Amino acid sequence: MKDREIIEAALFAAGSALDIAILSKLVGKPKRQVAPFIGKLISEYAGRESGVEILDLGERYVMQVKPEYADIVRPLAPKELSAPMLRTLSMIAYHQPLIQSELIDMRGNSAYDHIRELKERGLVEAVPHGRTKLLRTTPLFADYFGLESNDPELVKKKIVELSKVQSGQSGLNKWLGRRFVGVTPMYASLMEMCGIRDFRVIDAYKPTEEELEELADVYKLVISRGYTEQVSKHYDGEIIEVGSTTFDDLVAAIRSLENVSDPGKVRDNIELIEDMRERYVSKALVFSKKVKPTTDMVARIVSDLRIGVSADGIVIAPDYGLSGEGLDVSEGADIMVPTHRNLDGDLIERVCKKYDAVIAGMKDFES
Repeated sequence: MKDREIIEAALFAAGSALDIAILSKLVGKPKRQVAPFIGKLISEYAGRESGVEILDLGERYVMQVKPEYADIVRPLAPKELSAPMLRTLSMIAYHQPLIQSELIDMRGNSAYDHIRELKERGLVEAVPHGRTKLLRTTPLFADYFGLESNDPELVKKKIVELSKVQSGQSGLNKWLGRRFVGVTPMYASLMEMCGIRDFRVIDAYKPTEEELEELADVYKLVISRGYTEQVSKHYDGEIIEVGSTTFDDLVAAIRSLENVSDPGKVRDNIELIEDMRERYVSKALVFSKKVKPTTDMVARIVSDLRIGVSADGIVIAPDYGLSGEGLDVSEGADIMVPTHRNLDGDLIERVCKKYDAVIAGMKDFES
């Protein structure tokens, strides 16, 4: 028998991760000779059209069904975790160490049965904590889900990573009870541009108690740039920072949600935005005078329009008056660009109004 085939058979039969020491003993050869066989197997499985893969977990190896086929074959798998139990397990994994009484509050008394069975299967351990217990995942949990270790931060990171490639009502997002994309009011029109239907508009910066409850159903939250630290105080899901100053910002915002969007909507709206930008650039090509932007926001608009910049050029400033440093950036401005607080309409309309203000102002100076 060939060593390579023995290793392949062992990984198939085990149903969980095997340490390289076990595999070495099985074929009667040292680790340094066995490792190349395993590496070749991993490469072969990765290169073939197969529903199965072999993962390297750091001198531990597991053969498993590829994630994209897991839901299809799940009904056939032995000793499969039920959906309610899977959700209980995922909540423990995501929030660990989790106080048992808090889990019961979230999941109800049926979670007691889930905890007992999860302990029997070796996926969860319960450590005494006063009158209750602290729940954590075990190394077997890491093997079961193909993780390199049972480190809580690694487990949480893996859950977040998986949530990025899942729609709102599938996979780990569903286990965690999260079903929607969340978006702050200013970016509500972004959902339409992406063709996202399952979303909630929430003021995530200063949420009310009702909005905090809604955030519990959100697995992906869209906010303005620079507010992650503030929002993460009351939200622990995936946060996506986006901007809306320029057409480039809008394209980047749409692309940040591609994995949960309608591909047709994404393609059509990106084409629409890029066409709009080219039309504005064409309008600005006739200007010979240069400008002096007073803020980064204005500088980005001017750059997008390809207008020349000079220290003694036409002064362009936003209409919000004082900057973050308390300086009046609007004083002495020749052209005023409207900012979000003074704009209405959807995101595309808002960007157009900023560009329109620059174009109209430049025409006055060119005439």
